[in-house]
Amino acid sequence: MFFENLAHAMGQAPAAGGQAGGPLMTFMPLILMFVIFYFLLIRPQQKKQKEHKLMLDNLTRGDRVVTAGGLYGRVTEVKDDVLTLDLGNEVLVQVGRGFISAIVPADGGASKAKDKKK
Repeated sequence: MFFENLAHAMGQAPAAGGQAGGPLMTFMPLILMFVIFYFLLIRPQQKKQKEHKLMLDNLTRGDRVVTAGGLYGRVTEVKDDVLTLDLGNEVLVQVGRGFISAIVPADGGASKAKDKKK
């Protein structure tokens, strides 16, 4: 008797197949999460990589750069994948093109510091 009351309280079992479009609705949260990850994480990272590659391809003699290791210098020679940097006091270093992090403004970034103070 107890089990009959429990079965009635639980309601009827769903029909086979459920609603139309059931499999699509089952995966909808997963699809939505992927779309959110794409626009918040993947797309900005790809854009940043593209900008960095463009910057590396456009390096020329005389550019002031900073390496991934934190060395600041001026490009004195550009070969295929090797750049020669003058670090000052006639210190020349050869680095791979891929290890250049950024181009430093000619004033050493002072203009950005002034803009932040305003």
